[in-house]
Amino acid sequence: MIVGRSMHERWLSNAYVVGDAAGGTAVFVDSGAPLGPLLEVVERENLTPTHLLRTHSHPDHVEHEAELCERFGIPVVTGDLVTGGLRARALALPGHSEDGVAFVVNDELCFSGDVLFRDAVGGGPADIVERSVMDGLMTLPPELRVLPGHTDETTIGREWESNPFVVYWRGVVASLGEQVRVAGDEAELVVWSPDYDGNGKAFVRFPDGREAIVGGSRVDRG
Repeated sequence: MIVGRSMHERWLSNAYVVGDAAGGTAVFVDSGAPLGPLLEVVERENLTPTHLLRTHSHPDHVEHEAELCERFGIPVVTGDLVTGGLRARALALPGHSEDGVAFVVNDELCFSGDVLFRDAVGGGPADIVERSVMDGLMTLPPELRVLPGHTDETTIGREWESNPFVVYWRGVVASLGEQVRVAGDEAELVVWSPDYDGNGKAFVRFPDGREAIVGGSRVDRG
């Protein structure tokens, strides 16, 4: 397969184009990054785009959606798709967004949207994110390449072994047990990890039992 990637300078959001072979069929995955690098791949490899796969509808992933669809006369897809030599299997993975979807293409690539990143996961209700990650993505083959919605590529196996959230959900490590404040409210810091934006990502538990995954900038560890 042929894979091209573009990343937004400020949002750090990725957009991709995937082709089955030179001179063949292609699909775009998300559209929240500059289109130039993707269009260069399409032209260089003489690809024919047929669809745009959308992992979720947040603005940083759909910015150029209308432009791409109009330019190539293609529809947006959020479910399973077979086109040319590409087979995309859609996995419904809510949590970070209600409409979150990951696409497994030809059993070689997983476009995980904002559900799973290198060393982090997407923000949202912790129980729903956990189900999407552990019962969804972590059941995939460990060698599967993961191309996330932001920054760096990883693999399922790497995240199984090293992602702080996954390791906690596996029961390998205990809660950090650190007392913090989240937007002024007291909470327990359960997991802390790096995140693509450099601010960290936190799993927090509030005194009333609520659990959430939030951006590190919201957590006062002082």
